[in-house]
Amino acid sequence: MSDVRMRRAQSSDAAVIAAIYNHYIATSTATFDTIGKTVEEREAWLEQHGDAHPVLVAERDGVVVGWGALTPWGVRPGWAHTAEVTVYLAPDATGQGIGAVVLSALVEAARVAGHHALLSQIVAENTASLTMTERVGFERVGYLRSVGRKFDRWIDLVVMELVL
Repeated sequence: MSDVRMRRAQSSDAAVIAAIYNHYIATSTATFDTIGKTVEEREAWLEQHGDAHPVLVAERDGVVVGWGALTPWGVRPGWAHTAEVTVYLAPDATGQGIGAVVLSALVEAARVAGHHALLSQIVAENTASLTMTERVGFERVGYLRSVGRKFDRWIDLVVMELVL
């Protein structure tokens, strides 16, 4: 998608990152968070992400339309080269290939940072995200039944992996 520009997130992006994420908190099972994030919380979160685990934003015509992040998979030293990927798009930016652009940029950032494997946990009913993640090269490696609860129902997760 040539009209989308990827860049490293800055503290000035915290408001739009929070707005996009809060939409999914309120309306979907894409995240198991249930309480919206403040701009200040997102600013602090951004400060915690260094070169090994960056937050990237996707811009179209100078407007942030999505973001993605690499986060540590675990706290134990043996997991230092594994990261989790997360992608969220503005509601009006879905279905346009932007998610794949963001995810591909995260994969490249992970390679540069020296990661060996990337993991993503996606709600089983989110077929669009599962398909997009597979198109970028991830494989389904696990299925977790009824491990999350939101909107008064149990939710299954699919574990996706890309070995770099």
